[in-house]
Amino acid sequence: MELRVINKTDEELRLEIAGEDHTFMNVIKGALLETSGVAAATYDMNPEQSGGQTDPILSVRTEPGTDPLDALGDATRRVQDLSADFTNEFEAAL
Repeated sequence: MELRVINKTDEELRLEIAGEDHTFMNVIKGALLETSGVAAATYDMNPEQSGGQTDPILSVRTEPGTDPLDALGDATRRVQDLSADFTNEFEAAL
């Protein structure tokens, strides 16, 4: 996975995430939308509307006082925790 910051301000982040698809992007977007201080999160990977871009672009807008990189870190840690919990529950059920 390659990440490239396209734009970063105090309350906005646009990040290209090379090689990922809708599955991964929906998980990250959903986790961001559940993160405190996040006002909006979306992604775009439609090359026809994006001038030919094929790798997804994640866009995050936060409320004043919340750094979008910190919010992304919180969201990704929550995804990791949920994945670990699922794995543990699945293995216990076997």
